[in-house]
Amino acid sequence: MRKSLIILAATLLCNVAAADNFDAVETKLKSAMASDVRSERELERDRNRMPVATLRFFGLRDDMRIVELLPGGGWYTRLLAPVMAEKGEYFAALGTGRIEESLAGNPGFENIKIVAQDAKIYRPEGSRFYMLEFDGLGVQNADMVLTFRNYHNFAAEGRAAMNKAAFEALKPGGIYAVVDHTRRHMEADDNENRRRMDPVLAIKEIQAAGFELVDYATLHFRPDDELRYEVGRKTVTGNTDRFTLKFRKPE
Repeated sequence: MRKSLIILAATLLCNVAAADNFDAVETKLKSAMASDVRSERELERDRNRMPVATLRFFGLRDDMRIVELLPGGGWYTRLLAPVMAEKGEYFAALGTGRIEESLAGNPGFENIKIVAQDAKIYRPEGSRFYMLEFDGLGVQNADMVLTFRNYHNFAAEGRAAMNKAAFEALKPGGIYAVVDHTRRHMEADDNENRRRMDPVLAIKEIQAAGFELVDYATLHFRPDDELRYEVGRKTVTGNTDRFTLKFRKPE
């Protein structure tokens, strides 16, 4: 009984410390959200994407060494890079062309580090999905690897390569954070679900890469998304059901 109480007390203290630590992150995050480098369109997406709650769930700290995979136009980059600028490190990997042109080196984003620039991302003729070929991220002992709404873009081989690279880049105990549009379980590919991902399959694949599933969040659960339509359709765009999964590299 005494041992159980000690473990419980230690767990509660850790949770309190994590909450206190996120207060600093939240302050920096809200400052980044209010920055004039963000467009009106980006600001409009805050309500739906819920970055504060999402990053709180993943356990982000401002002194972490983090990697964002496939940052696209930089929606999350504009939030993550400023949070990490003072105490942490921010790396961007894979498909970084747009943020290299629009953000890297600009005021407030001088500390962005671009890695895995030799990665080859391509879509074979006739395929709906991309392949990914590279020799790793070139980062070691990262605390967290994050990817938002990208997992669905790749064929199984590409997803396996991405998971392997994330595992190798993370330190033991490091977090792999994955958010993506939900597809019905075991549903065959069609034109309506090509930008959706079966969360059960994603969990199995990421566990096969060596990760442990820590937790999932219902932050982006949308009961009115019937999972029937392409995510760009007017009836669901900006309101898709998304899975939010938190994995850990075993210690």
